[in-house]
Amino acid sequence: MDASLSGIDAVFLDLDGTIYLGGNLIAGAEAFLQRCKEKGVRRYFLSNNSSKSVAQYLDKLHALGLEATEEDVLLSTHDLLAWLGKNGIQQTWLVGTEGMRSMLEEQGIATKSAAPEYVVLGYDTELTYEKIAQASIHMHAGVPLVASHPDMVCPSPDGGLPDVGAYLAMFKATTGSDPVHITGKPNAGMILHKIEALGLKPERCAMVGDRLYTDMAMATRAGVVGVLVLSGEATKADVEALPAEAEQRPTLVVGSVDELLR
Repeated sequence: MDASLSGIDAVFLDLDGTIYLGGNLIAGAEAFLQRCKEKGVRRYFLSNNSSKSVAQYLDKLHALGLEATEEDVLLSTHDLLAWLGKNGIQQTWLVGTEGMRSMLEEQGIATKSAAPEYVVLGYDTELTYEKIAQASIHMHAGVPLVASHPDMVCPSPDGGLPDVGAYLAMFKATTGSDPVHITGKPNAGMILHKIEALGLKPERCAMVGDRLYTDMAMATRAGVVGVLVLSGEATKADVEALPAEAEQRPTLVVGSVDELLR
């Protein structure tokens, strides 16, 4: 597989570090999306970042001049909601943003329960001490923890910012407890349920992202082509340091999406 992505029917695109960085588009991203349209390659936006709702992501994409609909956006919060629903969970204590809260409450899940079945942790960019203190109290009382995704950092133009993985380390230090489950990438279901719904074959789909331990690991688990872009977190040195059979190893490495579909 080369950068032309010949034979690929659909691309699943990470957002932070792949399509944009902070509030700015990655150079060439808009032209790449236009090539997708011209070549008939379906494109979907997929992010572990659970700090925003689908509506908020659409607002950001539209503000950047990109076309997108609700069906085009797949978030770790969707995977989390599926897990909560599968397990019949309705009472939670949420450490998450108001955008994430709205997505859970729209599905009938209480997020400030006095007797939660789970503490739910998302990428909370509106973090308060009250949230983490009460979450710790619940966890000390035996309430299990579930997290939306494992990312340690969120890319930004000024360097990596603390993400859910960093929060998990804090809760581990505070309570001694690990999450009983982590949703989102690299879980294969994050991408496979959409591929199956579209009637596509995994081997004819590509996951394009900037992280080895989420984006590329998920690509391997799902059996799709893994395209690593060096416009976000991972570096060439990170790839070179991987063992030969590591699930994080990408199929293809490019500088950015600007090199794809040419």
